[in-house]
Amino acid sequence: MILRCSIVTLFATFALNVTCRAAEKPYLTSVGEGDTKIPVAVVRGTPFEMGQQLGEMTRDDSVEFIGQIVSRIQADDPERFSNANLDSAWEQVSAHTDQRIHEELRGLSEGTGISLKQLQRAHAIPVVADYSCSSIAAWGNATKDGHLYQTRNLDWHLGLGAQDHPLIVVYLPNDGVPHVNITFAGFIGANTGMNAEGIVLSEMGDSPGSEYPFDLNGVHFTTLFRSVLYDAKTLDDAVGQFRDAKRIKKYHYVVGDGLTAKGEPKQAVKMLAHAPDLIVWTDNDPKDELAPEVLKQIVYQDEGRGAFAPLTKVYGEIGGPEMIDIACQIPIKGGNVLDVVYDATALEFWVSFASNDAEAFERPFVHVKLADYLP
Repeated sequence: MILRCSIVTLFATFALNVTCRAAEKPYLTSVGEGDTKIPVAVVRGTPFEMGQQLGEMTRDDSVEFIGQIVSRIQADDPERFSNANLDSAWEQVSAHTDQRIHEELRGLSEGTGISLKQLQRAHAIPVVADYSCSSIAAWGNATKDGHLYQTRNLDWHLGLGAQDHPLIVVYLPNDGVPHVNITFAGFIGANTGMNAEGIVLSEMGDSPGSEYPFDLNGVHFTTLFRSVLYDAKTLDDAVGQFRDAKRIKKYHYVVGDGLTAKGEPKQAVKMLAHAPDLIVWTDNDPKDELAPEVLKQIVYQDEGRGAFAPLTKVYGEIGGPEMIDIACQIPIKGGNVLDVVYDATALEFWVSFASNDAEAFERPFVHVKLADYLP
C-alpha cells in the first residue's frame, strides 16, 4: 500500500541518538527504526580526516557496497562500465574536481581499506551512466509558513542495490560550511544535499544513453554539488559556482536558498545545464520550458509527470506533508531509489530510501533535523 498520504506515518519523528553531538569527536548514530533505520555519520576536520573517519565508521558497509556496485554494473553493461572506461572517465573529470574531494577519497581509502583506484571507479559510475529524476522548490506565499521546501527524487537503477546501503553524512569541516549529504555507504559524491546556510541542491539527468560516449572533460555534478555545499552561503554564490564550473553532459538543477541574508525573499532557481550552456529560470518565468504551467514562488522540473496540478491545488498551503505527497506522485516508477523533502529554512528534511520490493515513494519518510548535529 502506498504510504504517501498518511500524515501519521510520514511524520513519525523517530528518536535520534544524538548523545555524542556535543563532543568534539566524530561519531556514528542513526535515525529511524526497524527497516527505516538509516546510519548517520558525523565527521569533522580536514577533508582527509573526514574521509578517513567516514571510512572507519562505515567500513564493512562501504566495502560491501563498493564491490557490489562495480561488479553489478559491469555485469549489466560490461563494455560501458569496464575498468578501462571507468578509469578513463575518472582521469578526465579528475583535473576539474575539487581537491577536497580527492583528499576525502584518499581518507576514505585509508579508513575502509578499499583501494583508491576502486573508489575512483565507483565514483566514475554516475559520470558514465545516464539517469533521470525530478525536483520542486516552493517558498514565500506558495507555502504555509514562508519557508523554502524542496524535493529531490533520485530515479536510477534499483538492481544496483544502492538503496540497501543508505547513509546520511554530516560534514563539519575545519574550513567551509557544515553540510549534509544523503548518500550511500562508500560514496562521497552528492546526488542531493543541504548546508547550514540553507543552500539545497537537486539534480535531473538529461543525457540519454544514445549520446554515449559523453564528453567528460569537466566536473561531474556529484562532486560539483559537494563543492557548492562546502562554499555557498547564498543563492548567488551557488549559481556563480555552477556558471564558473566547466560542466559536462546535460542536466537540470534546482537550487534553493532557505536562509537568504538581508531579509530578501526566500528563493530558488531552476537551471538548464546542457554543457557548455547554462540557462537560469526564476519563478513564474514565461520563458521557462514548462510555461504556461508556471507559478509564483515555485520552480520545478518533473519531465511532464504531472506536478503542476497538485501544486496548484495546495498553493499557499505547502509544507512538508504536501511536498512529500507531491514528490511521491512524480517519480519514475521501477527505479525510485531515494526521495528527500527539505525545509531549507528550518534546516530539516524528510528522507525515504527504497527497500526490498518497495520503492522510495511507497515507504515511510524519516524526519531529520540538521541542527541536532551542528556545533
